[in-house]
Amino acid sequence: MTTERVFNKKLTRLDFKFGDINWEKATIKQYELEKDERIWRIFLNGYAKNGFVVFDEELLPREELLKALEELKPEVVGEKKLTVQELIDESMSWNNVYGKV
Repeated sequence: MTTERVFNKKLTRLDFKFGDINWEKATIKQYELEKDERIWRIFLNGYAKNGFVVFDEELLPREELLKALEELKPEVVGEKKLTVQELIDESMSWNNVYGKV
């Protein structure tokens, strides 16, 4: 894959609210899922009972991801399509972090 093709690859970000989660369940599940190479970014917050997963939907079907999160009783509260380049830009820029507060 050329660099340009990688940067333009489409990813999906799902934002969640969880019905049955705590810090321990969140930590364990996040560790399990971040070992999956089809997942690009994951953050599960057991205290606020929310989180997000950025993944490659071509390789990891949404249903499979939701099944993996099933025990936490996930509710999808947001969805966004983004490219790898956008994910990198959002990750590196403090303006994106502070601009959304």
